[in-house]
Amino acid sequence: MAKLEMNLATKFLFVMACLVVMLAGIKAATPILIPFLLALVIAIITNPLVNKFVSYRIPRAVAVLFILTLLVIVGLSLAGVVGQSFNDFSNSMPMYQEKLSNQLVWLVSKLALFDIEINKEQFTEYFNPGVAMSMVGNLLSGFGGVMANLFLILLTVIFMLFEAPDVAKKVHFALADPTMKMQHVDRFLESVNKYLAIKTLVSLATGVCVAILLWILDVEYVLLWAVLSFLFNFIPNIGSIIAAVPAVLLTLVLQGPGIAGLVALGYVSINMVMGNLIEPRYMGRGLGLSTLVVFLSLIFWGWLLGTVGMLLSVPLTMIVKIALEANDDSKWLAVLLGDSSSKEL
Repeated sequence: MAKLEMNLATKFLFVMACLVVMLAGIKAATPILIPFLLALVIAIITNPLVNKFVSYRIPRAVAVLFILTLLVIVGLSLAGVVGQSFNDFSNSMPMYQEKLSNQLVWLVSKLALFDIEINKEQFTEYFNPGVAMSMVGNLLSGFGGVMANLFLILLTVIFMLFEAPDVAKKVHFALADPTMKMQHVDRFLESVNKYLAIKTLVSLATGVCVAILLWILDVEYVLLWAVLSFLFNFIPNIGSIIAAVPAVLLTLVLQGPGIAGLVALGYVSINMVMGNLIEPRYMGRGLGLSTLVVFLSLIFWGWLLGTVGMLLSVPLTMIVKIALEANDDSKWLAVLLGDSSSKEL
């Protein structure tokens, strides 16, 4: 018995040591790994469009080049406008922070009239508006730094799209028991394809709705906040909240609490409709991950890979879950990652 316990302890320590080495390697390889992951996501999203063109007897090379050219034109045009708005917003940040701090002091004074005593110094120390407004700026800057490798990402996407028709065949040849293992791989590919396609469309619709809302209310930097809503909608649970914070705070500074309340209400309404009605209707049960696991994966992948890791936290966690399901010894871990409606329970 003692020998068995020692073997189990040794095995556990060995696995943990391998895990630490692997995570350290991933962390060190982040500059190379992040462009590859972004290219993989873009390839998965655009591959159905390429296949649609091919079904109309258009050569695959022409379809790939046409779609990527269209993406580059739209992306660069949008990046130019959004980049200018972001620079203007960043330059005006100190002024906005000062005005917001003054409004918070005014709020504390008003609360004192109702016998709600709050220490002004402690309140501004614990609720620093500068941190709230600069958080999104830091995340966007990190994402912008990744997009500096645009040429490498596009080149990788092109090769991936050309290789896409042969991937299934290569996996069949690579696996020792293709009939059994391919069920997991097929389910994973189908789940991730469905998730990314639906999430992209829902995020695009969310960005458009936010742009219309802010344009009607005459909020500054409409396009910047719309693109922010599109990107951060990929972050589960808290992405929409993070995207709403700077727009609401800016409106509070420039247009007062009334319009800021309408902006906040609009964000909540849009995300309630998209997240609770539209997305579940087309996505069904989703990818079978528990809510706690989704949130923890957001923190973990964000720490490991930065902003891009947060955006890709769900697909990356699904890779781990499917890999665990493929092995009988680790299948219990996959069950722990799953939600309560999973078939394994």
